[in-house]
Amino acid sequence: MLDALLFGSPDRVPLAPGGGRESTRARWHAEGLPREVSPGGIAEVAYRLCGGALPWPGGGPGFGVDHRMRPMFEEKVLEVRPDSQVVQDWKGNVCEIGLEFSPLYLRQAIDFVTRRWIKCPIESRSDWAGMSWRYDPDDPARLPADPERLGESLRERNHYISWNLHGPFWQLREWCGFEGLCLLLVDDPAFVREMCAFWGEYVARLLANAFRHLVPDEIHVSEDMAFKAHSMISPAMTREFLKPCYDLWHGLLRDAGVPVYAVDSDGCVEELIPLWIEAGFDACDPVEVAAHNDIVAYRRRYGHDMAYRGGVDKRAMARGGEALEREIERIAPVVEDGGYVPGCDHGIPSDVSWANFVETTRLLARVTGWL
Repeated sequence: MLDALLFGSPDRVPLAPGGGRESTRARWHAEGLPREVSPGGIAEVAYRLCGGALPWPGGGPGFGVDHRMRPMFEEKVLEVRPDSQVVQDWKGNVCEIGLEFSPLYLRQAIDFVTRRWIKCPIESRSDWAGMSWRYDPDDPARLPADPERLGESLRERNHYISWNLHGPFWQLREWCGFEGLCLLLVDDPAFVREMCAFWGEYVARLLANAFRHLVPDEIHVSEDMAFKAHSMISPAMTREFLKPCYDLWHGLLRDAGVPVYAVDSDGCVEELIPLWIEAGFDACDPVEVAAHNDIVAYRRRYGHDMAYRGGVDKRAMARGGEALEREIERIAPVVEDGGYVPGCDHGIPSDVSWANFVETTRLLARVTGWL
């Protein structure tokens, strides 16, 4: 993985076609995927069905770093309606979801859940004190039990360890709601800067504590700050409000020796990639094709300044056949050029059949050196 993302010379590029959530896996089980296969073992099963015989890379113990609020809000159902329910999630949001879900679906990416936001935990400065105390970077419960021993045991590991963190946009959106955050950016920018600075320093202190015990292979920042054709806020706002966090974390992890600094955002990231490169990010994902991202054009434009993961159109996976073959042919030159681990450009939806997932795995195995 490191050689692939850092434009080295790997023996083969990691085979990572993607994974399905609950509804997708239900379809795959009905179409031939053995029910005893865990979500983490699905790609290997597909690879073996394609005739793949190479050893599958093993995993290993992780080193969890918990950056979420502590304590969390109580997850509960507030009201049951004829066709929906109003719930409070672990972040303090009140929202409306379908009756087939529970509040747990809002804490874990079990399946795709459409929701209607009703109330967010921070609607004004008066709410801030009730939130900020939940983030103590020195709380020992944020690191594993006996972190020194675990870190020592993982220093000679052969498996990849990545720590995922919320970026400033993601975190402020969780506190304020998307609409609320966008209004604050205009109506009270000083408050937004205050929250961004708090989040940047909090994460930096938490990482510094963790780095005393282990240096991971990657820090992965979740942002989700783009629509289908543009970023959710302007590049100028991104530079003003978010980049100070990115810069702070970049300096810290480079000093610690973390090899990969990566960022995730759904939507069209064309306006964001130059800023991310400037902030020191090495890789981004998932490069959604339906959002007008063109990984081939990005490689021509930005060269080896940015690596990618994802980038395979989920719609082509659903169609299969010639459409899928053309999609893999489209991204093959970027795979060959390096700095790219191809796979589905987000969670795989349930319109992708098990047969088409296996075929996607076969085609990706060919271009990545597994077949």
